[in-house]
Amino acid sequence: MNNSAFNITKRKIKITFYGLLLIIPLVLVFLPKTFFNEGQSICVSFLLFDTECYGCGMTRAIQHLLHLDFSAAYSFNRLSFIVLPLSLYVIVTELIKAYKSDN
Repeated sequence: MNNSAFNITKRKIKITFYGLLLIIPLVLVFLPKTFFNEGQSICVSFLLFDTECYGCGMTRAIQHLLHLDFSAAYSFNRLSFIVLPLSLYVIVTELIKAYKSDN
């Protein structure tokens, strides 16, 4: 495979990857906001040491944030107000770079 074909394939993989990452928040919007509220925690810090880490509650907080339930999102994890917009910004800019790149 020549270098040009390899770069085109690499670009298509990047676009597909970031496109799928953009779809995840859309899927979360269609799930009920309480979908992740119950169940066993999978956080290693919580399971081993019974101590919450900075990421504990992030999935639930982002789920509530996507449903515009700001008070519940804040109670689950305050960092979600920074993580969600920053994550979406990074994904969108990387998708645009991958789409525009000639490499």
